Amino acid sequence: MSAAVDVVFPCLNEAAALPAVLARLPDGCRAIVVDNGSTDGTAEAAEAGGALVVREPTKGFGAACFAGLSAATAPVVAFMDADASFDPADLPKVTQPVLEGRADLVLGARTPEGRSAWPLHARVANRFLAWELRRRADVDLTDLGPMRAARRRDLLALGIADRRSGWPRPWSSPSG
Repeated sequence: MSAAVDVVFPCLNEAAALPAVLARLPDGCRAIVVDNGSTDGTAEAAEAGGALVVREPTKGFGAACFAGLSAATAPVVAFMDADASFDPADLPKVTQPVLEGRADLVLGARTPEGRSAWPLHARVANRFLAWELRRRADVDLTDLGPMRAARRRDLLALGIADRRSGWPRPWSSPSG
């Protein structure tokens, strides 16, 4: 039986966190771990946890995300950090609206718990980017959280060529 959701985990040295993350993956989800040059046994930990492992030699979050999307076969694809900063049990909150056709794209929103949980530079950049998307797209957005879901075919149809760390940036051109 094929999964309804493929969950892409772009990874660089996440072997320690992966077993717990993969164990909490909801039913109906298949893990695709994209190893982006790890040196700590990330690929082996992912395989031991039952994940499909894709090796992406081109460095960068965007390259890893695209490699995972390219390997996905489920109608809905979710992206999630593999560092255990998010609970995979929360995935249905972002995947269910897409699966039910109520949304094209759902972004999970984080709530920082304490100053050290989310570095100041990351909070400022995230706040600015969320504001910019609210302004340009007239959407209610508070966070560009790294737990998100969309239909696979729609993501591929975007033709995003930027494979750098900012992927996916909806307003970027192929030249960046």
